[in-house]
Amino acid sequence: MVETRSLTFARTVRAAPEQVLRGFTHPTLLRDWLCNSATSHAIPGGHIFLSWRQGYQVMGRYTQLDAPRSIAFTWQGAGDPAQTLVSVTVKPAGEDSQVTIVHSGLGESASWELQAARWNQDWPEALENLQSVLETGVDLRQARRPRLGIFMDEVNQKVVERLRLPGAAGVLIQGTAEGSGAQAVGLQKDDVLVSLNGVPLLNPTSFEQALFGLNAGDCPPIEFIRGGQKQAAALTLSSFPIPEYPDSAAALAEKVRGLYAEELVQLRQHLAGLSDAEAAAQPSEGEWSVKEIVAHMVLTDRDYQGWVADMLNDVVVEDWLQMRPNVTPRIQALTARLPALEALLDELELTLEETAVMIAALPDSFISQRKHLYRRAAQWATEVTPIHYSEEHKEQFQAAIDAAKLENKT
Repeated sequence: MVETRSLTFARTVRAAPEQVLRGFTHPTLLRDWLCNSATSHAIPGGHIFLSWRQGYQVMGRYTQLDAPRSIAFTWQGAGDPAQTLVSVTVKPAGEDSQVTIVHSGLGESASWELQAARWNQDWPEALENLQSVLETGVDLRQARRPRLGIFMDEVNQKVVERLRLPGAAGVLIQGTAEGSGAQAVGLQKDDVLVSLNGVPLLNPTSFEQALFGLNAGDCPPIEFIRGGQKQAAALTLSSFPIPEYPDSAAALAEKVRGLYAEELVQLRQHLAGLSDAEAAAQPSEGEWSVKEIVAHMVLTDRDYQGWVADMLNDVVVEDWLQMRPNVTPRIQALTARLPALEALLDELELTLEETAVMIAALPDSFISQRKHLYRRAAQWATEVTPIHYSEEHKEQFQAAIDAAKLENKT
């Protein structure tokens, strides 16, 4: 049977045609509105590979590239009856662009009917998300996803030993968000979630499967370990707030400076009176000293600058810094160059100011045309760095201080 059936979908987006077509070629933008992982080489015959966490994968080749008017690529998804073709055309309409997707090459069998039903649901939702990401930078899949309201970490061997857990499976709770279902149900720091909605939680990535199909307002059962005992409860899922960020580089830099200043004051007060010898003492082998924690904070902001630079260069970026500031030789190199605690604190202050200056220099075009990237940069600078000391490392600092002072007494 010759497969000639096609499906057509259209949407109006307030963005220039070249920005719309970029959504079908740039890996970072592709995963921000369409899939969870993407690679692409946008030349005739170049590859496009898309994957979703639920297991669906698509491989294809670009067959047409006529920027900024049209683009086409083959589509062979896992389990699809046969290869199909996705054709995208964009027409300017004043300040807007009319984007039309034609998914062609479908047949008439029962398996094709199932696939057509899926695409008839998925493509309109995806185009709505493309519009949101281009116009506001907000990924609707994230904004609409159900929220547990926990701050989490992996369960490693140290956690297993400290909490006397039966194994390393589960998700360590570091805290709960104000007003969340997790807070309402009474989850606490050092509880270990082991299942959600009947799905075992082996590690933080297990949440994707556990939350699949759930919506804000649902009350799935949870199981968790507290004090060595397994307990159960029903947790009401909430929705995620959509944060607002300043709409200019100058305003963002001003806000960031204020947040950084508060954090530095708290950090300096916490470390006041600590000698260089005490600040260099490691609580135990392999655990960071006070100096090493400060060095880690410096390196985190340096890597943030490089991360934003990649965004400005429009190369592929991930959603985080991938633990590069945790690399021991980097930390040791910085503490060797700046052996005095005060020098390290000064370096941190200078690095934070350098970051603020860089933010102030962000081009207007980046803020207006790369909103999905600008939101990444703004979110990290206003929500991650400002709590780097107070919510991530404050207790770690205190543990290192206590161990150093105890050693001095003995």
